[in-house]
Amino acid sequence: MTPDDDPLGPLDADFATRFERDGTRGTCQLYLISPPDVGGDFPDRLRRALGAGPVAAFQFRVKGVDQHAAAKLAEPLQAICAEHDVAFIVNDSVSLAKRLGADGVHLGQEDGDAREARSVLGPNVQIGVTCHDSRHLAMEAGEAGADYVAFGSFYPTSTKEVRHHPEPVILSWWSALFELPCVAIGGITPENAAPLVKAGADFLAVSGSVWSGDEEAAVKAFAALLNG
Repeated sequence: MTPDDDPLGPLDADFATRFERDGTRGTCQLYLISPPDVGGDFPDRLRRALGAGPVAAFQFRVKGVDQHAAAKLAEPLQAICAEHDVAFIVNDSVSLAKRLGADGVHLGQEDGDAREARSVLGPNVQIGVTCHDSRHLAMEAGEAGADYVAFGSFYPTSTKEVRHHPEPVILSWWSALFELPCVAIGGITPENAAPLVKAGADFLAVSGSVWSGDEEAAVKAFAALLNG
């Protein structure tokens, strides 16, 4: 679905200039997404990243491995997250999230319904849903019981192929109307994140900007932006 296909119609582009972040929502927080390869020394890198500044959540996102292998990779990372009081979120797989006793699961549009995930995982697990650039999909996710909605990709990214490129105003619209948190994702760096924070993002989901270089320095740079 593209913005032109959204049943709600086009957004007022000037809305973002009138939007003022509601202080009751709290400050925007960092949400780390794993790189494709979480073997080798990655557990040490994750520990360094989580020790460099406040991180709200870590999403375990690996592709092309069976659930048994994924669980073996996930277990040390989950333990590190628990040590740092960081929510451990599993990407795509409700069954893996249940197997691990994860704090949450993140669902793409092809990964099932939030209601179904809730019935399997119970009331206390965080459920996020990818909504691309669609207000309609986000409202549907909220009605289905999601705990947060994710919009993106806001900037070019090499992490995954993307077809949806929302404008920051969608974050302003969502934050002005709904209490449910929203996550901004896609090519976000410390240098380009400020407009998304100002627009109303509750979380910045980041991957390449952290793991492609010095993870400690990157998390510190994000922390300086978010807490400045």
